[in-house]
Amino acid sequence: MKLSDIVQRGWDAVGAGDFDALVKDYVEGMTFVMPGQADILEGRQQFRSALDSLGSILPPGFAITELRNLEGENEVVSIIEWKSDKVTASQLSVLFKFENEKIIEERWFIDTQQWQSAF
Repeated sequence: MKLSDIVQRGWDAVGAGDFDALVKDYVEGMTFVMPGQADILEGRQQFRSALDSLGSILPPGFAITELRNLEGENEVVSIIEWKSDKVTASQLSVLFKFENEKIIEERWFIDTQQWQSAF
C-alpha cells in the first residue's frame, strides 16, 4: 500500500469521526507535535485521548477546503488549505514519518500567530 493512501485513510477517518480507525495506523510509541511545536504528545494512547477533544484543539469553524498528499521515502506531507470562523483562507502542512507502513511521527507546520488568532 502506498504511504499516501494510509495518510488519506487517516484524513477520511478524522472526517468521519472514527478515531479508533485512525490510530490503528500509528505505532504504540508515536509522537504528535501540535501547532506551535511546543505541545508534544507521546504514545498512541495519549494521542487517541486528545482526539476526543478535537473540537477544542481546532479553531471554531475549522474546515479543510483542499488536501494534497506528497509522498517521499518513508514520509508523506499533507498540504492543507483551510478556513475557520476568523480566518477566511490559509494553508498548513503536516509531516507524517513512517516505519514499516505505520506512522511514527506526525508534525504540524502552521503560522502559529495566525492559528492562535483563529480561536
